[in-house]
Amino acid sequence: MTTVTFSDCVVVRESGSGKALLIYIDDLGEDKWIPKSVIDDDSEVWADHADGCGPGKLVIKEWFATKEQMI
Repeated sequence: MTTVTFSDCVVVRESGSGKALLIYIDDLGEDKWIPKSVIDDDSEVWADHADGCGPGKLVIKEWFATKEQMI
């Protein structure tokens, strides 16, 4: 599956259900809700705790980035 990478991303918070992360994406200059299910294993940003909150690269599935008009 094709992926898209964004740099300098930071997790702002996790959704109440725990299924999505609100992530500040520096390349876009805004926060976006990203379902955990579309975050690739190569991502450095993947959780709302110190180990995976960033700053770092966010790697997500291309179909989702296209759907959300992120690319």
